[in-house]
Amino acid sequence: MTRALNLQWHSLAFSGFIFHEIVDNPLEGETPQSRLKQIGMMSVLYIMHQGHQQLTLSNIVEITGLTRTGVKETIDPLVRRGLLTEKFVKNSMGRGKARRFEIAPQILEKIQSFQRDHVRES
Repeated sequence: MTRALNLQWHSLAFSGFIFHEIVDNPLEGETPQSRLKQIGMMSVLYIMHQGHQQLTLSNIVEITGLTRTGVKETIDPLVRRGLLTEKFVKNSMGRGKARRFEIAPQILEKIQSFQRDHVRES
């Protein structure tokens, strides 16, 4: 399978999986609007991940144009769901702490598994 097609399958699998996880498993008190924002945010984070950009609040704010508070409000439920992991690291100036996120490894493993299964069926 060509690399371009492989990347397309990976992106489709990721999008479908994330949509299912967020829409079918609402958090208590969560609005449909919040879930939709989370799906959009995961799309942005996935593109950043594919581009090898660090998933920090500052980078996400810069790319999305959202405020830090807006980003936090959308990211925090994704961490609670286990779709993102969060680490505290030194900020870019070497002082203070910054939040850095990663797409949860088990999510990427599930997507890889789906991809391998699809290739075998083809």
